[in-house]
Amino acid sequence: MARPPALKIAEVLAEIRMSPSAFCRMRARGQAPRMIKLSDGELTCRRADLDAWWENCERDSDTWR
Repeated sequence: MARPPALKIAEVLAEIRMSPSAFCRMRARGQAPRMIKLSDGELTCRRADLDAWWENCERDSDTWR
């Protein structure tokens, strides 16, 4: 099954297993995946942006050990 090109905020939170408040703090610090605010105010994330963010997190994880 193909993955959708864009994810709603609830889908992003479920995938990264994070609470909305923790995600909001990450966004404020500039550490969250790139989000797009639609005209109706809904936040979405492109699949490619979320995948790139995951890859960056994996690459940076060695520095935390």
